[in-house]
Amino acid sequence: MAKAELFQKNIPKSERVFYYESEESDPIKTDEQEKNIKVGLPEDYEFIPKNVFVRMYSAVLFRVFWIFGQWYERHYWKMKIHGRNKLKAARGNGYIIYANHTNPFHDVFGPAIVADKRIFTIISPVNLKIPGIGKILPYIGGLPLGETTKEKQAFNAAVDERLAQKKCLVIYPEAHVWPYYTDIRKFPAGDRSLKYAVRNKVPVFTMTTTYHKRKSGELPRMEVYVDGPFWYDADKNDEENMAMLAKKVYDSMKQDAKNSTYEYFEYKKKAGKK
Repeated sequence: MAKAELFQKNIPKSERVFYYESEESDPIKTDEQEKNIKVGLPEDYEFIPKNVFVRMYSAVLFRVFWIFGQWYERHYWKMKIHGRNKLKAARGNGYIIYANHTNPFHDVFGPAIVADKRIFTIISPVNLKIPGIGKILPYIGGLPLGETTKEKQAFNAAVDERLAQKKCLVIYPEAHVWPYYTDIRKFPAGDRSLKYAVRNKVPVFTMTTTYHKRKSGELPRMEVYVDGPFWYDADKNDEENMAMLAKKVYDSMKQDAKNSTYEYFEYKKKAGKK
């Protein structure tokens, strides 16, 4: 579990330094990850609930979550959004948002505020074990990655169905949370997650969170930059399209990340590590 104190109160400057070995390091782990416990999905997990009452509960809960998120993002983090009008290019379509992973609380609420429709976010199964919010994540749009062949097939079918329903799929390609990081890390999965966009012929957008000094206090405020749409090329094959889209997504996020003006946490690579 991401330690809440890192994100909800000022930390002494001497403690705001992370040493890492590679860009795929995970500086903040859940209790299960710390203990190296394998966390899987419950047997016969439903990625898309069939029960009408469960679906109604999910819709109501998401609305409550969205209303609270409006206050949380705009008042607690003082969030400003740039380029949201670009999402109009995908009106009438499902689409995918790629975002940088720098704050587990903002990363839950932020895309829901930015998007103009219901969002579904790819998450790790271990997130379902987070005390409190873990159990409700599936109801507010969490799509846990499957591990078995059966789970992977059901997960892929759910992604395709949500995009066919013209919803928004949210992906954090950096995989691990680096608190307040002001650059973009390499994507561990490379271009493989772009298969969802190529397979479903939907546009891709980027949502890059940047950090800035507040008028008072040390905790940063946020500004979010939206870019896109990036479309597949009908003249390219699937592999070429995934590579092309991955480059556009990464380059876009790298460029927008340069808008950060405040480094709250400092990141230093450990000596002797490549």
